[in-house]
Amino acid sequence: MPGFELFGAEEKKEVNDVLETGIYMRYGFDGPRKGIWKAKELEQALCERFNVKYAQLTSSGTTALTTAMAALGLGAGDEVIMPTFTFVASFEAVLSVGATPVLVDVDDTLTLAPEAVKAAITPNTKAIMPVHMCGSMADLDALMAICKEHNLLLLEDACQSTGASYKGRALGSIGHAGTFSFDFVKTITCAEGGAVITNDEDVYTKCDAYSDHGHDHLGGADRGADGHPHLGYNFRISELHAAVGLAQIRKLDKFLAILRNNKEILKAALEGVPGVTFRRIPDPEGDSCTFLTFFLPDLETARVATKAIKAAGLPAFHWFDNNWHYFRKWDHLKTVSSLTRFAAPLAEALAQYKTKEFPASDAIIGRCISFPISLAWTDEELRERAAKLAAAVKSVL
Repeated sequence: MPGFELFGAEEKKEVNDVLETGIYMRYGFDGPRKGIWKAKELEQALCERFNVKYAQLTSSGTTALTTAMAALGLGAGDEVIMPTFTFVASFEAVLSVGATPVLVDVDDTLTLAPEAVKAAITPNTKAIMPVHMCGSMADLDALMAICKEHNLLLLEDACQSTGASYKGRALGSIGHAGTFSFDFVKTITCAEGGAVITNDEDVYTKCDAYSDHGHDHLGGADRGADGHPHLGYNFRISELHAAVGLAQIRKLDKFLAILRNNKEILKAALEGVPGVTFRRIPDPEGDSCTFLTFFLPDLETARVATKAIKAAGLPAFHWFDNNWHYFRKWDHLKTVSSLTRFAAPLAEALAQYKTKEFPASDAIIGRCISFPISLAWTDEELRERAAKLAAAVKSVL
């Protein structure tokens, strides 16, 4: 996900504003910072761009998820339903608050299968966490209906889909809270950073304190005068990182326009190739188009095609064999390989993953290839890549 590809004078200007003050922390030092508050500006820009009341920046997408879960009251004994296809940060965050990740199958959207979610609900279920993977979205109507029926929280992990939308509403703004990642390889980047967005004032207030050691930020210019209504951690973003993100979010619509154009041309090159089908997108108009994702007839064909695409000098992700993003390769989770001990009930709940299998997810992910889309290609480069991609896939089929 390619925000870093279009760095320029805009990012340098915002960073230099901070460098000139010498104040790199987002809180305090009111006088020396000379009115420069990049984190506050970026939070306001997020609110305006995603049409929400509140935004809280954090140091990463992972800490955004942890912060949101804490603010929503998730903890020991609570089960959070999440997909088998995501980034490891999703289950890391669940574990970080002492809650229990309950993994369920994905469908051809590459996100939570609603029927699998229904089957996984127990009296301990407290939240459903769809992960909007590879630029597109979960079936939010179905998931919201399940949440309403069972009185569950909906926490959107939109870390891979900044700027995408569902029926006119920004991903991340639809559930009780939503999270974004702004690391170096996301749609827009702060180099490192994340955010929680919400329309719930109580959730926001808790996020604000939790991400800064519990500070309530009511002491004015004197941080030592702040109260501490509850425990928190150092999940703050710096002013330097926020400055980069501020320039990037102003480019988001430009990025999305380029990505959507490029995906259309790439997809056209594969359409009509016998044996190729495409990922189902619940709202095609809301796709951020960071990837072109397609399916081949079976696992072995997908593996061979991935090699052919790479041999043509192109990138390709066959998620079935990817160490970071699919349950099959999460050996550290399956064996509960942790440097710290978990509480006994959580350790017992995790033990099921040593032997648990997800054949429905395997059938989807095994046939799936994602082709990343760049912002930096010229028109000639784009069309050359489209032709090479189609030729590589055809050579296998």
